[in-house]
Amino acid sequence: MFGKRYLIFIALLSILALNPVFASNFDHGRFNRILSDHVIWTDQGKASEVNYESLLNDRADLKLYLDELARVSRETFNGWSQSEQLAFLINAYNAGTLELILTEYPDLDSIRDLGGLFRSPWKRDFVNLLGEERSLDTIEHDLIRGSGRYNEPRIHFAVNCASIGCPALRPDVYTAGQLDVQLEEQTRQFLADRSRNRFQGSELQVSLIFKWYREDFEAGWRGKSSLAGFLALYADPLGLNADTLSRLESGQIDIGFLDYNWALNDLN
Repeated sequence: MFGKRYLIFIALLSILALNPVFASNFDHGRFNRILSDHVIWTDQGKASEVNYESLLNDRADLKLYLDELARVSRETFNGWSQSEQLAFLINAYNAGTLELILTEYPDLDSIRDLGGLFRSPWKRDFVNLLGEERSLDTIEHDLIRGSGRYNEPRIHFAVNCASIGCPALRPDVYTAGQLDVQLEEQTRQFLADRSRNRFQGSELQVSLIFKWYREDFEAGWRGKSSLAGFLALYADPLGLNADTLSRLESGQIDIGFLDYNWALNDLN
């Protein structure tokens, strides 16, 4: 005869197996399939496009994934590792962005069309996450940047704003085990894109992302407390030679910011 404690143990294992939300490693498989089916790398991985037309057919599945995210409690979330938490939040942001675009697609040319003079699309509360209805701004600026937990400037190359000027949306999900590799790949690929980051004349011209979030790049990540210091870490993808790198590190290179392309990252 099995003891009562043994039977309870087996029952708990069964609950965890049937409900991955309550396991220590959240299953993002549904969203991974959606991304792999509808997101396409372009320019050798420096950018990507989304087939929003075909994604409309999978909108119900996207909503199911958002429902799965919503069932994660704050207590469960707090019990995860920082990598698990950050992967979860990045995926939630990107899934929310796709859902936001689909609310009006195809009748929009930019995510900014979903806002107005007094209404930002990023401030719309529509993602049920960790017990509250949240906006994309809340996920990025409060849960990720404002939490004080992560100090990870590379998230700016992972959260996607559905625009051509934005770093690429990956055709796969972020996972705890691969998070550092994925963030580094996103950063290097974005900086290697000469349409958004380039050394021209005597000036290093970079994306406006580095102006908007400059404080994040100067917060001591990998010992760097200046934007020039952060960019110097990526001299290779930026195409900087040894002399230019030396001048950048010594403050002799001006840093300028390029215009941002807000056009929808729709499949052409």
